[in-house]
Amino acid sequence: MVTAVPVLPEPQARALAAAYSSAVAAKRMQTLIGVAVLLASLAVAWWIAEVDPWKFWANLDKFTAYIGRLFFLENGQGVWTDFREWFWGLQKWSGKLLETLLIAYVGTILGVLGGFLLCFAAAQNVTRGRLPLFVARRVLEFFRTVPELVFALLFVQVFGLGPFAGVLAVALHTLGAIGKLYYEVVENADMKPFEGVVAAGGTWPEALRFAILPQVASNFASYGLLRFEINVRGAAIMGFVGAGGIGQDLLEAVQKFYYSDVSALLLIIIGTVMLIDLGTERLRHYLIGQEQGR
Repeated sequence: MVTAVPVLPEPQARALAAAYSSAVAAKRMQTLIGVAVLLASLAVAWWIAEVDPWKFWANLDKFTAYIGRLFFLENGQGVWTDFREWFWGLQKWSGKLLETLLIAYVGTILGVLGGFLLCFAAAQNVTRGRLPLFVARRVLEFFRTVPELVFALLFVQVFGLGPFAGVLAVALHTLGAIGKLYYEVVENADMKPFEGVVAAGGTWPEALRFAILPQVASNFASYGLLRFEINVRGAAIMGFVGAGGIGQDLLEAVQKFYYSDVSALLLIIIGTVMLIDLGTERLRHYLIGQEQGR
């Protein structure tokens, strides 16, 4: 069976073709304007930041030479020829690595608890008043805006050198970052159970406990694990400002030009972070799958 193809009258077809061509031309013009604005913004940023591509190319060989030097021992042989010499400080570094992991772990726990307590006040759909909403959001903004290293510098001045300053720095920055993620999850929760609990005479904490928390618990745990991954990487450089962890040994090795020690420490840090990332990623996917299966 042959289906007849309708043919528009010539004036109507010409008008539609002209409208289509006009729309395509307008879209192309928008794209060109967007590209031009992007390039102009990039050029301005390049100029303000005093980016010097000639200096980059002139010194690129120094960078590659330094990277290459990391894989040779003091006697000039490759690090792979003597793993014992390469990882001579493994026992000491393992202790520092454990300290780094504990800084990230304790800091994450404290930050998650703080973010959990503030997120309900910062969530617009469940908070009880504009003042708690405003205060909670400003507090979270402040803590996530200040970098961890700045917090670490301040706490080192107050509490002295050591991991305690690192724990506090990680905890406060985590509180601000995780609190924002948590209140966004709460704002996306279904409010019908919450309204039902309130209508039945339940208090505000009871409505949160029995109507909101079951909906968001798996996402809270998933975001907490993600934040732990980030904090392990952050805690690894806390030692740069004296806040404990393996970063202290890494900074010393860089400053004293212990090239093979630098590469060994970097491999230890990278390997540890990779293992933690893989483990927490699987756990996060499992939690998300459990939530979607309900």
